[in-house]
Amino acid sequence: MKAIKNNLSKFLFLILISLPLLKLHAQSQQAMNLQAGERYKKADKELNMIYQKILKDYSSKPTFIKKFVIAQRLWVQLRDAELAAKYPEPGFYGSVELMCKAAYLESLTKDRIKFLKVWIDGLEEGDTCIGSVKTKP
Repeated sequence: MKAIKNNLSKFLFLILISLPLLKLHAQSQQAMNLQAGERYKKADKELNMIYQKILKDYSSKPTFIKKFVIAQRLWVQLRDAELAAKYPEPGFYGSVELMCKAAYLESLTKDRIKFLKVWIDGLEEGDTCIGSVKTKP
């Protein structure tokens, strides 16, 4: 019995000294909402940088630029409509609503970033459906 108590004491001691190493900590919903918002802002900033780079790189193609700007504006409307469809009743989803909305916007924005990067990175020469996308150097 003494050996069991001794082993149990050692085990509890190891757990107590390990907790700081595991970095287990409670986080408020407000903090999680703010973090999700910051992640979305970061993705949105990246999207805007890519958008501006495309405008610059393709500035010699005014017809493309005009249609590209229209497409991006329509994508923003689609993004907002998708968010409204996913969370149609503001305030209904509780304290996680802001976090969930920001995470959804981040996801949609990252998908758009991936889509737009094609115009920056280009496509392989010989692709017959390259359209307005430049070829890779």
